[in-house]
Amino acid sequence: MRPLRCLILGAAGRDFHDFQVFFRARPELRVLAFTAEQIPFIDRRVFPRELAGPGYDADIPIYPERELPELIARLEIDAVFLAYSDLPYAEVMHKASVVQAAG
Repeated sequence: MRPLRCLILGAAGRDFHDFQVFFRARPELRVLAFTAEQIPFIDRRVFPRELAGPGYDADIPIYPERELPELIARLEIDAVFLAYSDLPYAEVMHKASVVQAAG
């Protein structure tokens, strides 16, 4: 069975922490991308494969959050995980609706 293709939607720091403590050691989950919105100039960078662990032979790209619908389609994402700690309910639901609409 192929791993679940995942994208972590988050704030730089919380998303990387969640990756390290939850996703990294789970071969059934494959994180293909992060998105960034809160920290300027972090998008278009990468999470280094050296930090990602032995299950990752390439860096994990960080994309602007505004590209979320296109990323879900292009990367054939199965699941999006929200890694923010400070969003109001309305914003969480808006992000969830964007993900649902993208498939």
